[in-house]
Amino acid sequence: MLQQILLTIHLLLSAAIIGLVLLQRGKGADAGAGFGSGASGTVFGARGSSTFFSKTTAVLATCFFVTSLALAYMASHRAGAGAPKSLLDQVPVSAPAPVTTTVTRVPAPAAASELPSVPENAPASAPAGAPPSAPPAPPAK
Repeated sequence: MLQQILLTIHLLLSAAIIGLVLLQRGKGADAGAGFGSGASGTVFGARGSSTFFSKTTAVLATCFFVTSLALAYMASHRAGAGAPKSLLDQVPVSAPAPVTTTVTRVPAPAAASELPSVPENAPASAPAGAPPSAPPAPPAK
């Protein structure tokens, strides 16, 4: 309940600051007063309006910062001591499955004599992607 009231005050302060900043004159507006533009006939006087608006904006900005800090404090301490503080804390954690690996070792040949033999007149294998060739002609007698 207190957080909602504080949030409403915070929003009203922000709207008031925006309004006051838009009502203030820029630095270049004072140059026109030197040429008789009628700045002395305003409600707050020739110098008074900028001082009044500046002080009011400073007070509202200070109140805005105080409500910002109060809302941040209330948001960080809203959860209880045992409650999760982030979404990652709410994800249930399960034990990882045990990893089992089976390694099969193939013994390497000890010597060249253990390698399979290839007959000398065996045709060479075609490279990968080559078109199939015609079968070899039978040897002449």
